[in-house]
Amino acid sequence: MKKIAFLFLLAITGAYAQTEVKFSAKIQNRNTDSLLVRSKTFKKVLKADNKGAFKDSFAAETGFYQLYDGTESTTVYLKNGFDLALTMDAKMFDESIVYKGKGEKENNYLAKKALDTEVLYEKLSKTEKAADQKALIDAFISGSEQQLKDPGLDASFAGIMTKELEADRKELTAMGEQVAKMMKMTGQPSPLFTYENFKGGNTSLADFKGKYVYIDVWATWCGPCRQEIPFLQKVEEKYHDKNIAFVSISIDKAKDHEKWKKMVKDKSLGGVQLFADKDWSSDFILAYGIDSIPRFILIGPDGKVINADALRPSDTALQAQLDSLLK
Repeated sequence: MKKIAFLFLLAITGAYAQTEVKFSAKIQNRNTDSLLVRSKTFKKVLKADNKGAFKDSFAAETGFYQLYDGTESTTVYLKNGFDLALTMDAKMFDESIVYKGKGEKENNYLAKKALDTEVLYEKLSKTEKAADQKALIDAFISGSEQQLKDPGLDASFAGIMTKELEADRKELTAMGEQVAKMMKMTGQPSPLFTYENFKGGNTSLADFKGKYVYIDVWATWCGPCRQEIPFLQKVEEKYHDKNIAFVSISIDKAKDHEKWKKMVKDKSLGGVQLFADKDWSSDFILAYGIDSIPRFILIGPDGKVINADALRPSDTALQAQLDSLLK
């Protein structure tokens, strides 16, 4: 009887152990003392101990979650019974993610795919020919398909990610087409605009003839846009006496007009602050094929496009480019 009871206890203990995810993390140069695991229906905050390490257990429905460190986030796949140990350097966020333990294959696949996607985006952004774009996309999809054939992967995860590759191909192909369109705009006269100026009246692109124009297309609700603001302010300050105008075009909806004005005032936004007439459907926005923000555009003194998808203010290479143009 004692043996039977002991085996029964083991069975109960084993079953209980599978009802939670074990998650630990060691993060160098961490941004905060807490990590947030979240989805549309789930939220769990993990706190660092006195040595700066994170460790917790919690029940979670099988699926995909965002792991957020207060500054950046990454996608994780969780399933009760997983025992994941993450190591990462927050200064090299995506590049340094490594998982160990049960569930490592699924999550290392996600981390690698995120990096591979960034590399592909960079290559596509410099590739105009459709045939060359297709070759890059085919290689990316094929490589991902091979990784998903690993028999050690959770079957549900492999199935979901394999189906997602079909959507990835469509998205990447559309991106390639957009890149080709933008590259063809280089050296061509820029589409024009005339928009409301925060300081009063209307301002047109033609008003800046003879100057370089660096345009920031943004909106008050856009988190990545707001993250660029401090960097943009520093760039504006550095080049305030140079032959360049910094123009920010808000594509907020008309109902958020006052919200836009308040943010410009409260954040002391510099440069020329404009409000597009028909948000995403404004002619200038459509002409540049803008479907995500922030978006930056660089135009020359002759009114011709230098870069229809210019470097962000947070990219130090932007200042090197401006230095070469404004010397």
